[in-house]
Amino acid sequence: MSVLNFPNIDPVALHIPVPFIGHEIQIRWYALAYLTGFIGGWLYGGWLADLDRDRRPNRTDIDNILPWMVLGVILGGRIGYVLFYNLPYYIDNPLKALFIWEGGMSFHGGLIGVAIVIIAFARYYKFSPMALGDIISVVVPIGLFFGRLANFVNGELYGRPTHVAWAMIFPKDPTQVPRHPSQLYEAGLEGLLLGGVLFLLARIPSIRRSEGMLFGALLIGYSLCRFSIEFVREPDIQLGLYFGYFSMGQLLCIPMFIAGLGAIAYARRRRRRSGPGTKG
Repeated sequence: MSVLNFPNIDPVALHIPVPFIGHEIQIRWYALAYLTGFIGGWLYGGWLADLDRDRRPNRTDIDNILPWMVLGVILGGRIGYVLFYNLPYYIDNPLKALFIWEGGMSFHGGLIGVAIVIIAFARYYKFSPMALGDIISVVVPIGLFFGRLANFVNGELYGRPTHVAWAMIFPKDPTQVPRHPSQLYEAGLEGLLLGGVLFLLARIPSIRRSEGMLFGALLIGYSLCRFSIEFVREPDIQLGLYFGYFSMGQLLCIPMFIAGLGAIAYARRRRRRSGPGTKG
């Protein structure tokens, strides 16, 4: 059976030599993916805020929350990975939890970190956390897209063994068998498809101004995409499959999906109470 060649791209995007000491600064594609996601989200979020200049959050709010969002994503993502995916290891090696450069970030944990930042920021400045959450939700797929591409470049988080024509053998796979390039599936579904759907929904004023609607759409859309892809993604070796069928990623998507339904129900109920002619 023929397989596609894995594009052996150097995970280090830039090698910057440091004069006189014989070392170099390495900037990895993964770091650039995060940077691109944050900058793209900041620009996109500011544009979304300008669509409704009569209410907050405004562009200044988006500017001010950016550093806190970075903190929420990184801390939440790392803590989530430690708690959800490898807690016994980090109990035995607590200092390793600080070694972010060794890998290990959880989207679900990062989402919780971002939610905490959104609630705290909006409450402090006295406007609706849901309105801010809607804007942040629309920009999230940017980071997902570039993050999954970086996973692919790193040859990590690959898929399960398969015989499809586009299967690849990943250098880090100890079994060296053809596998699904599941990182690309996730970039396409969680990044491009979900991002496109949210963009179209955000262009509809009645949906954009129904606080909680876009947030709920993100939760439902991501949970459906991730739950589906997990069937062809190799489960974490330290966890395996629960009940012989479901991965940790799938289990975490279940409460996420339910929360998304709750957010949409909240948005619909709030809109009915406000009336069709009321600006939300």
